[in-house]
Amino acid sequence: MSPGAPIMKKVGLAALLVAFAVAGRLVPHLPNATPMTATLFAASRRLGGRWAYGVAVAALLCSDAILGWYDWRVLVSVYGSFLVIAALGSVGAGRTARVGALAASSVLFFLITNAAVWAFTPGYAKDLSGLVLCYTQALPFLCNMLVGDFIYAALLSGALYSLPLSVRVRHAIAPYAR
Repeated sequence: MSPGAPIMKKVGLAALLVAFAVAGRLVPHLPNATPMTATLFAASRRLGGRWAYGVAVAALLCSDAILGWYDWRVLVSVYGSFLVIAALGSVGAGRTARVGALAASSVLFFLITNAAVWAFTPGYAKDLSGLVLCYTQALPFLCNMLVGDFIYAALLSGALYSLPLSVRVRHAIAPYAR
């Protein structure tokens, strides 16, 4: 194996994860039910934290370039939330810890991004009742994100372990699918 092979395997897996996340944001889906969180968890666990941050930023930049940009302050909260999620992706070795971190990721995203929506968009009164209204109206998005995160995490985990991939691709990602 050449000295550059391990890095090329990581680059290949990172590119596959970015493509998966971008595709998941572009295809029709329930609001907030995308594979971003699951992708970042997979990147954190299989590639490491620095790589997961790169996967997060690359996937968001690519998909936002196609979907369109929005208020930069809300955008910063979304990107920041996903960077926190990338960090949470490597928390815990046990299944219970990973499930808890996945659920916490959805809740953190909800809290951070909806606080930004409340603070930086004109739709809500800038008082406690406006903040409560913002969170209340966003509860369906939280439910969608929780469901999407768990479904995509299961699908992505299963895909990295058992999808019938070509021998070459399977060989390339096998060290990171453990």
